[in-house]
Amino acid sequence: MSAALGARAAARPSLGGAMKLARLLEMPEREFEARVRQLEANPLFPRLLEARAVRIEPYGARFAARKPDGRELSMSGEGLSGLLDGRASLVDLIRRIGQDRFEEFFLGDASLPDERRAEACAVSLEEVRQLRELVDRVYIQGELETPSAAGVPAKVFSSVAGVELDGGRPVIAFFNREIWKGRYRLDGSRLAGLRQSVSLAEARRLDRLVCQLELLDRRKSTLYRVLEALLALQKEFLTSGDPSTRRPLTQLSVAKQLDVSPSVLNRLVSNKAIRLPWGFEAPLKVLMPSAKRLLLDRFDEVAVSHPTFSDERLRGEIARRLGARLSRRSVAQYRKELGLGSMDRRQGVAVHRPGSMQRNIITVAAP
Repeated sequence: MSAALGARAAARPSLGGAMKLARLLEMPEREFEARVRQLEANPLFPRLLEARAVRIEPYGARFAARKPDGRELSMSGEGLSGLLDGRASLVDLIRRIGQDRFEEFFLGDASLPDERRAEACAVSLEEVRQLRELVDRVYIQGELETPSAAGVPAKVFSSVAGVELDGGRPVIAFFNREIWKGRYRLDGSRLAGLRQSVSLAEARRLDRLVCQLELLDRRKSTLYRVLEALLALQKEFLTSGDPSTRRPLTQLSVAKQLDVSPSVLNRLVSNKAIRLPWGFEAPLKVLMPSAKRLLLDRFDEVAVSHPTFSDERLRGEIARRLGARLSRRSVAQYRKELGLGSMDRRQGVAVHRPGSMQRNIITVAAP
């Protein structure tokens, strides 16, 4: 019987497996490609292919050349290897709780209340908080920790693919053929037969290699599904190029639709970018704007195109165009967030000032 390699890893990853997956999820494409090449260079990998215990099943994806003409941004961040250093008490706490309960109540359902976790695991609320903080740092460390020291490099966005239009339909065109040439598919019975034909030590090495392939495959298949979902959900925007046609999407709603953990999705998209059909490269999060983000974009357009409008007139125009009823305090706050001055100051703003959507689209580092 044939099954996707990612199925077993998706069921119940160990703590070590979850941390390795977290690293793979945020890994830039260039580094991930090196990891793929490394594993496929393992002498045991050709044996898996020859025995037909593993086969590479093509995605049927398109490929595109990337023109690395953007300015490079870099990212700082603590490595995962240091997460448990100096935290012996948390390691002991995890052991006391037990791996099964830790996975169920801390790596599983993110919506569980802390009181339920504390009761089920026989720990205090403070200990629950500490463990949640650990898991957050494993999965979304890059999002929560912003460098404060001067001179610390900024964040890099790794470009994954371009969006092309085919008969008015947006399609994915990947930049890295080595990564996206296909999925790893496992034949369990053939793998069992291969294990029986080798020594115990070699069988263990086979198992380790298969586990690593599983994690790689899960990262690839999850990202592929995310991209497909976003292209479908934001089809109108991607085909028209009109920022006002973007649909409001939260990461939580996309995670629910794809049946993946919100923390996995957050980790996966936090540093990934995509080339839009008109040539701009943008963070994937541009395709998951909040309702407030969209309102701010429209507010920016209205305020800049009507520099003589007072806050009260802006309120009326926003209500007329968008049906959004804002207080004068909200109007002032939105102006502040967008870096817009009062009516007198806005009159000096150039007519061709780029819209907020365009300002939010950045050029990114090589994949």
